[in-house]
Amino acid sequence: MATAAVVAAVIPTAPATAQPSAADALKKYNELSEKASQLNQDHLKAQGDLAAKQGELDKAKGDLATAQKAEESLRGQVDLLTEATNSGARFSQISALLVSDSQQDFLNRMSAINILAADNAEALQKLTDAVNAADNATKTANEATEASKKLLAEIEVKKADLDKQLAEAQAQYRSLSNTVKNQLASSGDMSNISVPPGTAGRALQFALDQRGEPYVYGSNGPDTWDCSSLIQKAYASAGVSIGRTSYAQAAAGRPVGRGEAKAGDIIVYYSSQSHVAMAVDGIRAVHASTEGVPVKIADIDSIGPISVIRRIEG
Repeated sequence: MATAAVVAAVIPTAPATAQPSAADALKKYNELSEKASQLNQDHLKAQGDLAAKQGELDKAKGDLATAQKAEESLRGQVDLLTEATNSGARFSQISALLVSDSQQDFLNRMSAINILAADNAEALQKLTDAVNAADNATKTANEATEASKKLLAEIEVKKADLDKQLAEAQAQYRSLSNTVKNQLASSGDMSNISVPPGTAGRALQFALDQRGEPYVYGSNGPDTWDCSSLIQKAYASAGVSIGRTSYAQAAAGRPVGRGEAKAGDIIVYYSSQSHVAMAVDGIRAVHASTEGVPVKIADIDSIGPISVIRRIEG
């Protein structure tokens, strides 16, 4: 019993609630970061949708102004023709015959009557078309305005969700050990890497040149990045325009299989398609990962489950 008491004194009592291991804490951080990344892409998409709607609204307002101007002008023309009619400028065939001095005079008067009738009919039709165009433009402008208001509200909600998720991820990051934080903050492989010629090579070189630069949600560079802004700017540097979000990039170019992946290919991750990287070769990719982690090279399959691989060139 004495021996048992000594052993009991030496062995520390297990806490009531087990503390999470470093691996568990890192896993939780990665999960929170992935969710924040998805919300970031949702927020960016909503901003892009709003910009498109604003463009539609601006065009609708321009169309409305043009239609209203045309309506005003044509209404004046119709008023003039109506006034001319009321003043006796319009004659019937019988009155034209009665007042004509000769057959030629009759033909001239009939020609004038027909021209007036045609002009008035054409002016009335144009006025009707202009009024309809103005009505349609008004409807389109109103619809675009309402859509923009809805998107603005949606953006505010998504931004609030993103801010909340970021706060959770940041709190989880602060709970990580210094050893884990230092590992995350490492820039990884900074060696010179040969890139192929052509568009894909130029895009890859741009991405590689950003290694070591910080990740910031929603950033567009030039010294901080999120995952999709890095890929967009990389291809922009090579003269190719692709979408801002990972969702848009998941539809760029053409699809290729995992075994075909090569330098410059865009690799989109997760079923949500919320993260994107660029292949360095068939094994490695460069990407802007998440907050606390700089742009760096990683094993393609270690980044996450691959959704799709897209090739922009070739």
